Amino acid sequence: MFHFSGFNMMFPDAGRNFQATYKCFSVSMLPGNERSDVEKGGKIIMPPSALDTLTRLNVEYPMLFKLTNRKKSRTSHAGVLEFVADEGKCYLPYWMMHNLLLEEGDILNIESVSLQVATFSKFQPHSTDFLDITNPKAVLENALRNFACLTKGDVIAIKYNKKVYELCVLETRPGNAVSIIECDMNVEFEAPVGYKEHTAPQAGNNQSGSQTAGGSNSNEPADGGTVLEEVVETFQGSGVRLDGKKKKDSQLETPVLKKILPRGVPDYEFQFGLLRFDRSIRPISDRGQDDGESAGEAAAAGEADSFHGTGFSMKKSRK
Repeated sequence: MFHFSGFNMMFPDAGRNFQATYKCFSVSMLPGNERSDVEKGGKIIMPPSALDTLTRLNVEYPMLFKLTNRKKSRTSHAGVLEFVADEGKCYLPYWMMHNLLLEEGDILNIESVSLQVATFSKFQPHSTDFLDITNPKAVLENALRNFACLTKGDVIAIKYNKKVYELCVLETRPGNAVSIIECDMNVEFEAPVGYKEHTAPQAGNNQSGSQTAGGSNSNEPADGGTVLEEVVETFQGSGVRLDGKKKKDSQLETPVLKKILPRGVPDYEFQFGLLRFDRSIRPISDRGQDDGESAGEAAAAGEADSFHGTGFSMKKSRK
């Protein structure tokens, strides 16, 4: 208390906590246009009177709040986006109301807090669909820009490609609730709920018997290569003429083209970090020459018997 020229003036103590109780509603109940930006992040909307009180109390910035549902003994943390709510009301994202077990119009206690800056966080997706994202860390980093803090045990919701993904916050450091505003935070992912690792099939008896005299295992076939050949027939079926007429007898039997496609055999005994060069395998082009010699001879014989008879010139010769 200070006395200046007959006026009594009282200055509030710096750093006092803000505490208030409001009726909470989801963002969809906010009057006016639809606010999809509020639903994407982790910030709430409070009434203008809260801003006046926070200013007088000289609350530390950034403004972070502890949200408590005393009826269900559930707590979480959030930032504030705007002070435009009706007096006595506050608006929360739906996923935050779900974490706090709140219904429309329930009583919510809000208290200002100061949180440590985050250094590490670990998330677990609630669906294996999250694995379909090409770069999940970049997607999460972009989504967390709309959040002010994280609380261990919360299930946050992020939207990507018109789809909502839920992630559980498994761990935060250095505390159970941290601020993520202007921070350098390491992020890790746990395997999604329901995810099962696919193990490589065991090698069969044909591989167990492929030990050489020197005692080394090899997955090579008897011909010395690790490539199987697959014959693919093209242009199968019967053709139809465009004019609707029946095909001639010479056109009924058309040759079927066959192609030999090489396909690799997986190495089931591959060890991560080991790079092996097998020089005993012949290139595919060399194997194709040996296999194609017999076919080439048969084709040459067929060509020798074709194009019989005499030829005619369309240009008349001068006599």
